[in-house]
Amino acid sequence: MTHEYTAPVPDVRPTEIPEPGAVTIVVPTFNESANIRQLLRQITESVPTRLPCEVVFVDDSTDDTPEVIQEAAKDCPFPVTVLHREEPVGGLGGAVVEGMKAATSDWIVVMDGDCQHPPSLVPELVATGERANAGLVVASRYIKGGSRAGLAGSYRVAVSRGATWLTKSLFPRRLHGISDPMSGFFAIRRSDITADALKPLGYKILLELAVRSRPRAVTEVPFVFQDRFAGESKSSAQEGFRFLRHLVGLRTASPVARMVGFGLIGATGFVPNLLGLYVLTLLGMHYVPAEILANQLGVAWNFLLIEHLLFRDRRFHRRWWDRAGRFALLANADLVLRIPLIALFVHRFGMGVLSATALALVTTFVLRFVGTEALVYLPRRGRTASRTARRAASRTARRAV
Repeated sequence: MTHEYTAPVPDVRPTEIPEPGAVTIVVPTFNESANIRQLLRQITESVPTRLPCEVVFVDDSTDDTPEVIQEAAKDCPFPVTVLHREEPVGGLGGAVVEGMKAATSDWIVVMDGDCQHPPSLVPELVATGERANAGLVVASRYIKGGSRAGLAGSYRVAVSRGATWLTKSLFPRRLHGISDPMSGFFAIRRSDITADALKPLGYKILLELAVRSRPRAVTEVPFVFQDRFAGESKSSAQEGFRFLRHLVGLRTASPVARMVGFGLIGATGFVPNLLGLYVLTLLGMHYVPAEILANQLGVAWNFLLIEHLLFRDRRFHRRWWDRAGRFALLANADLVLRIPLIALFVHRFGMGVLSATALALVTTFVLRFVGTEALVYLPRRGRTASRTARRAASRTARRAV
């Protein structure tokens, strides 16, 4: 459930703010109460005199941040809205998408709530986009005039640099012309956003936008990353793992990439399989039942990785035991099908044993991938919408209690 509050605009202000404003500033927040007044003061000093604006906070806080925003907004010469989410779906990226949906302006600027992104640059981001007829303007730390000075410590600098290199290596075409894909400070035209195509996970929403719905033209402006005004960074090892999982999801979005990922995950299943076989035979079990049982370890391993890396966004069409059972059935059917296929290739088509085995492996692999996608993870027709509606009703009922 999302609670919305819009601060009233004071009667006395330097200029009349047209609505919708020329720019909507979207600020995702999580326990940033100590930074709110400073951030709104900086926006007031640098934006409305140059560019009509509104500010939309999307808040996932567990502290008094929403109340602080409401109080501080009373002194602002522009509309301030706070959307508080009880369920932070998609993390910071999901919050940004919610803010974009609530925006009323042609331009949307996304920035952090910790004062490390200077609001004084907001008018320049929009002006640069207009001059270049661009759909996306990225505030970059890595072009001439920019700096990452506000990154605290060599560890965070190394992590930022490493993440930037990794993402640009994985998406060279989509990130062409973006020197700082890890930036959380950018302007985008509302008409260039395909909100339904976005599947945010964690805090790198710019990467999500650039890869899934890249605008028609992209340009950059330099900015100096500031020191945090108050509080501590929300970066953590957990966020790092979410970022890596997000990268895998983006990279395997196409069917061909998913098939490659499916094959690589399948190859890793040999490790638990062989380990289980070794342990079971060491305990005295005959190798035939030992191989059958050990194969189930490999199946379970592959299922867990595929669930969390390849089909994470499709897991809710069926219950987990239904998905696991179907996956195990397909994986074991692969073994049963392979031997008759080899016999067919050898005796009917006169192929050699090695070539027949290789062809059978490729054939069963493709069939297993197609079967897994179609029978395990594709939604059942006519039932997805009703199940989603039932879940939403259930969540609403639980909140009402």
